[in-house]
Amino acid sequence: MGAAISLDKVRAVAPGLVSLYKTAGERLRAHGLEGERAAVYLVVDYSGSMRPYFDDGSVQALADRVLGLSAHLDDDGVVPAVFFSTDVDAVVDVELTGHQGRIGEIVAGLGHMGRTNYHAAMDAVIDHYLDCGATAPALVVFQTDGGPLNRAAAERYLCKAAKLPLFWQFIGFGDPTSNQFDYLRRLDELPVPGRRVVDNAGFFHLGKDPAAVPDDFLYDHLVAEFPQWLAAAREHGIVAPRTAAP
Repeated sequence: MGAAISLDKVRAVAPGLVSLYKTAGERLRAHGLEGERAAVYLVVDYSGSMRPYFDDGSVQALADRVLGLSAHLDDDGVVPAVFFSTDVDAVVDVELTGHQGRIGEIVAGLGHMGRTNYHAAMDAVIDHYLDCGATAPALVVFQTDGGPLNRAAAERYLCKAAKLPLFWQFIGFGDPTSNQFDYLRRLDELPVPGRRVVDNAGFFHLGKDPAAVPDDFLYDHLVAEFPQWLAAAREHGIVAPRTAAP
């Protein structure tokens, strides 16, 4: 199997994403993921400290890059997006068609930028995944610029979610040396099988200017741990065996 959505279709409905689509395909092949199928989610931190990243286009750039990746893994051209702060602010679709300026449109309809509660967003993703009846595994791209208010709740949700076909790829915006990311580094290293049945999370940071980070770097890091998780999840019966190409 090749990509879920063809290059010709991407060129027709989202020509601005063609370069991202091509780079994503190269990196998926490099990581042995060509032909793999997965739902892709985007989780966006809408806390007050995120305002500069909305204003400078960093969040829109991330959404576009996630769409370029999703087109290889999922054939519907839609990425469900969860915006969160103190609670869940919105659960909306980001699509190949009409992707330009989509983040600005969403944010214009949101209210006050609150604080940071990971578990609220994680709960929303889990509910969406279970409610939509998906059978494919899911890659959850979870963006934030700091640690959560309720760390115990975030750990609890991550550990419980290890029994579901969901892989959580956390991405940090901001100073990579900041202790704001210490929690995410610890979350990434939660023991297996002591706390969770498989390692279902990864973390990396994109620095103070996320939109300037090269596309191949982002895609490499987005999918670097996904193959190992897929293998472990399949071994434990969390994800169904991969269907051979006809």
